[in-house]
Amino acid sequence: MDFIRVLYQRFSSLLHELTKFGLIGAAAFVLDTGLYNAFLVLFEGPLTSKVLATTISATFAYAGNRFWTFRHREQSGLGREYFLFFLLNGIALLFGLLVIGFTKYTLHLHDLFSLNVANFVGVGLGTLFRYWSYKRWVFLEATEPIPTELPDAEVRQDR
Repeated sequence: MDFIRVLYQRFSSLLHELTKFGLIGAAAFVLDTGLYNAFLVLFEGPLTSKVLATTISATFAYAGNRFWTFRHREQSGLGREYFLFFLLNGIALLFGLLVIGFTKYTLHLHDLFSLNVANFVGVGLGTLFRYWSYKRWVFLEATEPIPTELPDAEVRQDR
């Protein structure tokens, strides 16, 4: 039992971070998949549908990751983080577009099931890249410890 406790203590922060990242990712995945399918019905273009769905779900994911998953990390500026986040999401989107494009235009599989399987594979590859790249370039390690509680504010009352 001591081994498990020591192991948990050693990796607890990583475990908590991965859990939060996974929950935000799962919610973004549901949003992305739902929008992707809705846009497929509306536009019938799988690549356009994927770009639109990813843009919306990535905006949701940024907010969740910035203010929950990686809130304990350095806050190096909203503009910088937002730009890098979407640049890296654009690279991750390429994984999805390549898999979807290969499925539709090379394998000539045009049915909704095949396009969704291709979307799932692309999202999986993109997720691996995103987790690594967010930690590396977007949500940096804090240079000073970030307090877990807000400091008590002194209450001033002017009479």
